[in-house]
Amino acid sequence: MKILAKYVDMLSWGDQNGNLHPIRFRYSAEDERNVVIKVDKVIQITKENIAGNNMLVFRCQSIICGINKLFELKYEISNCKWILFKIE
Repeated sequence: MKILAKYVDMLSWGDQNGNLHPIRFRYSAEDERNVVIKVDKVIQITKENIAGNNMLVFRCQSIICGINKLFELKYEISNCKWILFKIE
């Protein structure tokens, strides 16, 4: 997987237990166009702590341009920001 580590605009919802569910996100591609990707399936959710920064890691899959791709989204708990970390 290619590491991007870009902040994204995320549309998500939270249930009454406080669990997050990503729906779709938008990020700026290398050619400065906005790309919108719908999250088809969340495969795995894990917690990560790097240098005291707690994060939730969402391993997801979607069909992008007709190809099934895996990607990782990270949610920074301390500042409520989403990051597109890796994508195939």
